[in-house]
This record gives sequence, C-alpha cells and structure tokens, in this order.
Amino acid sequence: MTQTGREVHLASRPHGEPTHANFTLVETDVPDPVDGQVVVRNTFFSVDPYMRSRMSSAKSYAAPYEVGQVMHGAAVGEVVASASDTLKVGDSVTHALGWREYTVADSNEFRKIDPTLVPSESAYLGILGATGLTAYVGLLDIAELKKGDVVFVSAAAGAVGSVAGQIARLRGASRVIGSAGSAAKIAYLKDKLHFDDAFNYKDGRVHEQLKNAAPEGIDVYFDNVGGDHLEAAIDSFNLYGRVAVCGAISMYNATEPVPGPRNLGQLVAKRLTIRGFLVFDHFDRRAEFAREVGGWLRDGSIVYDETVVEGIDNAVDAFLGMLRGDNIGKMVVKL
Repeated sequence: MTQTGREVHLASRPHGEPTHANFTLVETDVPDPVDGQVVVRNTFFSVDPYMRSRMSSAKSYAAPYEVGQVMHGAAVGEVVASASDTLKVGDSVTHALGWREYTVADSNEFRKIDPTLVPSESAYLGILGATGLTAYVGLLDIAELKKGDVVFVSAAAGAVGSVAGQIARLRGASRVIGSAGSAAKIAYLKDKLHFDDAFNYKDGRVHEQLKNAAPEGIDVYFDNVGGDHLEAAIDSFNLYGRVAVCGAISMYNATEPVPGPRNLGQLVAKRLTIRGFLVFDHFDRRAEFAREVGGWLRDGSIVYDETVVEGIDNAVDAFLGMLRGDNIGKMVVKL
C-alpha cells in the first residue's frame, strides 16, 4: 500500500489561548498493516475542550500531548486494509486516534459500528459516542437526577450540554434552564431543544440571570464552565442540590490561578454535593445509554446538531473555534 496521509502535530505548548503557531500539518507515509493490524481511512474526527488541557505539560488525568507528535482524539472511519481476523476491509469503526487522515494500529484499538443506524457516522462522535455518554452519566449517575428537579446546564448549546438538557427534560425534570453565549444559541435552546428558559451569560451577571430564570431555586447543575457559573449555581441551589462537574472551559486558557467560587460556605448550610467525573470510568453504562438514547433518537424525542468543518487543513480552525464557542452542538472535522 503505497500511500501518504496528513496529520496534525503539536508544534509547541501554548501560553494562554492557543494559536495556529502551536500546530503543524505533516505528511507521513501510511505503512501496510502487519499481523493483527488494520489501516483505517478516517472520515470524521472530533475536536473537544479537554484537548486544550492536554496541550499543557501539567499533570492531569491523561498524559499530555507530546510536542512534535500527532494530536489524537475520537474519530470514525473505514477499514481500507486489514491483517486482522476481527475487522475486514469495508468495516466502519470508531477509535481514539484522530487528527489524521489514516490510522494504522492493532485491531483492538477500534470498535466496529453500524453506520446504517444514523444519518451520519459522525453521530458516533457526538450523540451516540463519548459526548452523549458524558451527558447521560453526568446527569443520571453523578447528579442523580430525580423527577421534578429544576436543572441548570451551562454551555448548553454545546456538544454535551445540548444532550444533557434534553435528557433532563425526557427524564422528568420540572424545569430545564441553559446558559449560552449568543442570541442565536438562546433561540436554539428554547425553540429547537425546548429548554424552559435560557439566558446569554454575556448580557449581565450570571447570578442575577439565573435567579430570574429559576426564582424557586435549582436542584441540579450540570457544569461545563466553572467560574462565575458555579458560584451562581451555589447561590441558587435548594437544599441537597447536586453538581456534576464535567468541565471548566472558562479557565482552560488562564495564565494565572483562577479564584474559586467565593460562596463555598453554602455547601454546608445547603448540604450540597459537588462531584467531578470522567466518562472513561463509566463505559459499563454504554449498553443502557445506547438503548435509551438510541431509542429517543430513533423516535425523534431527542435531536442533535453538528458544526462540520471540511478538511484536515482546517482542523486547527475548528479546534480554536470550538474553544471560542463558535459551534452549536458537536464540532467535527470531515475528511
């Protein structure tokens, strides 16, 4: 198999907001597969907020990306060459070796998928992938959603937040409130995703806008943002409120330590629970998630949107745009 493919490498570690200078596009040879390996031509790969933290050398839950090496993350593609007994040419797969046009690896690095079940196989990166599972586990297992709860979701028009809000509604929340960063996103949350209320955090203090949206308080906060959103949620919580901490995108580009919420004393008086989580610890929930969310997807109870950027040449633009909040729903790169 005489072929070349392109991949995006980390050129340098960013200080503050990443720029194009931190990445480089490299052409590499695509080797033939050896025993147990397959070659996959990627069709879509994902860009996600957590990737920003892995560009840093700081110790975290996952090893940092290495300077001079390819970036990586979730992807879907088609097997185009195989030396494996378990995957054959033509199979569609998902894997964690994206940011490249071709992936060569042992077959156990890939999971076979059925592209006929979805309008686009990119759904396996979003609503039916780790993104959807994150929303499902965070809301139901970590925040322990109960019927009748008032739920607040930050970054609610993004990949995870848009799913979390819909699951809350379908699982019996009495009220679902979202925050986002533009008028178009607020309209999207209310008109298409059927949030009960939503506000633009750029229009005023989050504390006051949340109080107006939830005058009787909230019971669950699905946190994608941290910072002033978490502080506002603590102020608005009813007794025994629960926070599922999925991310803190407001802090990812900070160059100095970011002050924590100033009202943590309320955790005691209100008997609040704040719990962080990683979806990788909850893959045992995949089957139940696929059954329930897949059913909602098939009958139209839940909807999903994608922001699709064409071409690996534009992958960095997609990533930087996602960090700025340019996307509605899941941001993916189509190859």
